[in-house]
Amino acid sequence: MRELADSARIRRFMRALGERADAECRVYFTGGATAVLEGWRQQTIDADILVVPDSDRLMQAIPGLKESLRINVEIASPAHFIPEVPGWQERSRFIERQGKASFYHYDFYAQALAKIERGEQKDLGDVQEMIARGLIARAKAWDLFRAIETKLYHFPAIDPTRFRRAVHDALGPPST
Repeated sequence: MRELADSARIRRFMRALGERADAECRVYFTGGATAVLEGWRQQTIDADILVVPDSDRLMQAIPGLKESLRINVEIASPAHFIPEVPGWQERSRFIERQGKASFYHYDFYAQALAKIERGEQKDLGDVQEMIARGLIARAKAWDLFRAIETKLYHFPAIDPTRFRRAVHDALGPPST
C-alpha cells in the first residue's frame, strides 16, 4: 500500500526519477506536492507531475518508483483541466536539479486558477495560502483568467459564468 507523501518522500522520488533521466527534461509538480514542498501542508495523497518533453523512459520508470517508494504519482497539470495559461513555463519556480531532470513548481497562477475552477475547500484554501505567501497577486491572477476566459469552450465541462463567479469569490473583484 502506498502512503501519504511528505516532503522527504517527494524528494526521494525526485532523486530516483532524476537518476533515470537519460536526456535533459523538466518535471513540473502541481497540487498537493507543491503545497507540501512549499510547506503549507505536511502531506499529500499523491504527487501530480508533468514531464517536458515527454519521455518514454521516465514514464516507464514511474510505476516501479511508485511501488518501491510507496508514493502515488499521477500525470496531471492545470492544462489538463483549464486552458493553458500564457507564460506558465517562464513563471514556473525552480526547485532543484537531479541528474538530467530539473524540477519545478508548475506556475502558481495556473495552479490557482485550476484550483478555483475545481472549487473544493482544500483547493480554495491552497489559493489563499498562495496569496498570503506572495506566490500570486490577485490583479495578475485576474489578468491571466481573462487571458484564458475566451478559450474555455475547449473545456465543455466548465461553465464560464460559474468559473468567473468562483474567481471573483476567491480573489475579490477585478481591479480596473
